[in-house]
This record gives sequence, C-alpha cells and structure tokens, in this order.
Amino acid sequence: MTDLASVVYDPEFQAGARNAIRTCLRIEPHERVLLVTDRRSQEIGASLYAEIRAVGAACECFVIEELAARPTRQMPPAVLAAAERCQVGIYCVHAQPGEISSRMQLTQTVERLRLRYAHMVNVDPEIMRSGMRADYLKVDEISERVLRLARSARSMRIKTDAGTDLFVAFDPKLRWIKTSGIITPENWCNLPAGEVFTTPALVQGTFVIDGTIGDYLCDKYGSLENHPLVVEVENSVARRIGSTNLELAREFDDYIHSGPDSDRVGEFAIGTNLFLTRIIGNLIQDEKIPGIHLAFGDPYGSQTGADWTAPTHIDVIARRCNVWMDGIPIMEDGQFFVEGAFCFLQDR
Repeated sequence: MTDLASVVYDPEFQAGARNAIRTCLRIEPHERVLLVTDRRSQEIGASLYAEIRAVGAACECFVIEELAARPTRQMPPAVLAAAERCQVGIYCVHAQPGEISSRMQLTQTVERLRLRYAHMVNVDPEIMRSGMRADYLKVDEISERVLRLARSARSMRIKTDAGTDLFVAFDPKLRWIKTSGIITPENWCNLPAGEVFTTPALVQGTFVIDGTIGDYLCDKYGSLENHPLVVEVENSVARRIGSTNLELAREFDDYIHSGPDSDRVGEFAIGTNLFLTRIIGNLIQDEKIPGIHLAFGDPYGSQTGADWTAPTHIDVIARRCNVWMDGIPIMEDGQFFVEGAFCFLQDR
C-alpha cells in the first residue's frame, strides 16, 4: 500500500493544502480524517496528508487503485467503513467515465454522517497553485451577501455575446445553498470553492457552453471557447444540442440521456470567487469564477429540497455573462456591478 508520507510533491502545493486543511476544513488535532486519492492525484494527496499530520490529526488514507479497478462504479467498502470512524473527509481523485455513481455513494454517506467534507475531483497542480490559495474568509463573506440577495429573486435573465439567452424562475420553497470554502457538517463543499446555487423551478431558452464542461468530459475537452456546445432548453429539459465538435455533442447527448431526468436542469449557480479571473479549462475551478453555470441531472435535493433525483450530474459554464435579477442588472460581461447592492464586491 502506498505510504503518502513518502510521496514527493511540489512544495508549491503546500500553501493550498494548508488552506484546505486549516481554513476550509478547520481540522483539529483530536479528529480523524478520511483521505481518498488516486495515482494521478497522489502528489496532491500527499501534500494534504502532510498538512493533516502537521495539525496532529489521525488520517486513514486510500489510493483508489489499490482497492478497486478503475473506473470505480461502487465506492470500495473499506472507504465507506473508514468514513464511519471519521469526522472529516477529503476525496482528491481524477474522474473517469461511469464513476459518478461511486462519488454519489460517498457523498450520501457523508451527508448521513454529517462529516465536514471536501470534494476535490480533478484538482490538478495549476489549481493547487491558484484557486486553492484564495482567501476563503473573503470568499465566504462575498458568498453570504450574494446568497442573501439570491434568496429574494423570483427570476433571472442571462445573456452573453456568444448567444446565451436564458430565463430562469425560482421556487421560494427550494433552498439556495452557499458553498464558499468554509465547510460545515450541514453542507459538504467542492474545493476550490465559491458559489451559491439552487434547483431552479423553470429554465427556458438557449445556453451556450463556451467555458468548461464537467465530469470526465472536462479532462477530455478542456476549454470550449473555440468549439462551444449549444443547448436549447425547454421546460427545464435539454431538447436540442449542437456544436462544431460533433464528438463533443454526441458524448454530451449520450451523457444526459443515460438515465431518468439526466437531461433536466437540476442546478442553477452563481460563481462568487473573485480571486479567480480566467477560465483554465478545469470545471472544478472554472465554475467558481463570477458568472453563471448550470448542471443537468441530480439537483442535490438533500440540500436544496428538490423532490426528484437523477443518476448523473454534469455542470456546464458560459463565459462573460450579463445577468438581470428580477429585471435589475447585477452582472455585466462576467463582472459584478460595484454600485448599490453589490458595492461590497469592489474591494477584493
């Protein structure tokens, strides 16, 4: 079995690892931590392990290929058993096709046990040197203010120069959730972090995905700026898909038709991490840039209160969004307005 203590890693990872362990998860010396990584991510996993040990906490570590063949469609029993003994969890693994079922199995366990949990899927060296170094106390402050404003919204309109023209309506009975990097037992969080999201009541119009796409397709296609994916949404369901990259269009179509309600918009989100300024082609970070992203599939109903589920969840990002909330402009060309309600955003 791999001893993460013996794995050599880039010392530039350490600032991001320290942020994850001490600021985001706030691990204490008396706690026990579950850390799951894979061979591709094990240097990042080793930097997280070193910081956990520096805090003085106990850690149960797993390299996923040492427990099961990839792609791993069921979370290995040893991981789920270890979760029962821990107060904190970290999953730092690169996604492979078909593995979302195992990841959902782990997050369901996390929610049942109320672990503080960092979901670090597809985190790479660039993210450790950039997004993981953000000031998450400031991101949390900004996210809280956006959350309070979003909770009052009845609808939003999103337009981009690339062709997005989308109307979104909200149900006041469905909760808005903040995932700002300050992780609590109530809501697990992706790292890097910075968004507020809900399950929309209605989505209608055109969404041009010229940013990044999620799950294992992210690793394959990266930035979509030169070959956007265009999705026509009717009554919250993807009806027509087009792209000059025919392989991308086919794979996305296959993905969102792989299970019941996989083609339904389950998440509408506003990125709130002002420390991120450019698309890098990795969705786990790109979706936190100020702007709008959607996800087709599972609505995270345990958090938002949505009463339906889906076996998949894939996020998609539009660049440089213009956004109106109940007719009032709140974002222009991917930048929050700094007047009125959003004056708090001018000081990073």
